[in-house]
Amino acid sequence: MDKQQLFRFVAQAWEDDIVPQLVEYIRIPNKSPMFDAKWAEHGYMDKAVALMEAWAKSQPIKDMRVEVVRLEGRTPLIFIDIPGQGDDCVLLYGHLDKQPEMTGWDDDLGPWKPVLKGDKLYGRGGADDGYAIFGSLTAIRALQEQGIPHSRCVVMIEACEESGSYDLPHYVDHLADRIGKPSLVVCLDSGCGNYDQLWCTTSLRGLAGGNLCVDVLDEGVHSGDASGVIASSFRVLRTLLSRLEDEGTGRIVPEALHAEVPADRLEQAKAAATVLGNEVWDKFPVLQGMRPMNEDNAELVLNRTWRPALSVTGIDGIPSLDSAGNVLRPHTAVKLSLRLPPTVDGDLAGKVLNDVLLSDPPYGVKVSLNLEKAATGWNAPPMSEWLGDAIASASEEFFGKPAMYMGEGGSIPFMGMLGEKFPGAQFMITGVLGPHSNAHGPNEFLHIPTGKRVTACVAQVVSEHFVASGKGLTQGVAVKAGDVQSHDHGCC
Repeated sequence: MDKQQLFRFVAQAWEDDIVPQLVEYIRIPNKSPMFDAKWAEHGYMDKAVALMEAWAKSQPIKDMRVEVVRLEGRTPLIFIDIPGQGDDCVLLYGHLDKQPEMTGWDDDLGPWKPVLKGDKLYGRGGADDGYAIFGSLTAIRALQEQGIPHSRCVVMIEACEESGSYDLPHYVDHLADRIGKPSLVVCLDSGCGNYDQLWCTTSLRGLAGGNLCVDVLDEGVHSGDASGVIASSFRVLRTLLSRLEDEGTGRIVPEALHAEVPADRLEQAKAAATVLGNEVWDKFPVLQGMRPMNEDNAELVLNRTWRPALSVTGIDGIPSLDSAGNVLRPHTAVKLSLRLPPTVDGDLAGKVLNDVLLSDPPYGVKVSLNLEKAATGWNAPPMSEWLGDAIASASEEFFGKPAMYMGEGGSIPFMGMLGEKFPGAQFMITGVLGPHSNAHGPNEFLHIPTGKRVTACVAQVVSEHFVASGKGLTQGVAVKAGDVQSHDHGCC
């Protein structure tokens, strides 16, 4: 392999083809079904699928078959089958659905407004992770341009990931015979600690949450008349949340929601903290004078990747300040997002939330919890020596620095499914979401140089997979229809 030639090919493809495609993709408000119940009627998802399908079919990849698979009542899935040499298989994964708009974008930016500033492409979905299909096929093209052999490659791009991938198990079952037995899974939907080296994700947190509501009255009443007689719904809500979270430290109270951190993950967290330094926390748009939750950066890495944490992401029943009268409000409701350690069962966490928040309500108030999400996280299996060497070599070649390993604080439900489905597979989970890229938030951007380098790294690892397969170092397990469990709830 001429690695310099490979990178030149990849870089040129990004400049001439991928970035222009992503510009058009960002314009499409193809929000995930959780955020657009009428997605089928609006047609944005189909528009995004059509854009990617047309581009994929235009790629000169030998004997490639591109198909949009549609199961009734479900979001579509792009399925690409690329023949290779030998009997082994690589599965490359990404998604094309997007998070909603979010407020706070800079005046010259917007979620559906692609803007190029230097080496950054702003707009929703480019980095999370519309680039995945383009990067995957370009990596394979780069190998074929030099006649470098690779195993059969299957590319799956789903349209439901940001809603918890609840459609995906049905497609995996439907396509079981055609997927075969991948021994390497490449996922391009993750993050990177910096833009200076290749980062691989070793674990993902789970997620449980939903809407917690406290009702005390049928209607609002004069606060001067009722306060001190009728309990405030906000105070009761605050009391209930204290059962779940220590408000002084942020530590989650129920021990069932904690898990022991494996020794290798502890060492990886320390190594990542050493490399990143204060960038572990100051990559966020922190207000002046604000301090992180711990002075030890390694502890912050562990907090973000292996410890449970609660966020209140929405609130209802409280008027805005300019329309708030002296009223004891009838109810207060919040949306809870509880991140879980990778090895804590999501369904168990949902039951814990029910028990903690609904039992023995103060003053006999009406408390309800509508669980919307219950997803188990994922902890990567031990990495094979061949894959560790391939990743290390790729990072040194295309980034000029050693590869790094760290857990991610978010969730990718597909990884847990694949861990169960392909117990013999190795995983390369990486991505371009680095400091300030702000996935799901305002001013989200794709760092284009990192996109190029990650694509080149994927090409090298796919090539090394073929070599390892020829030596009998890989192990694929055939998928069987019906094995994948449907996860009705979950979210990135």
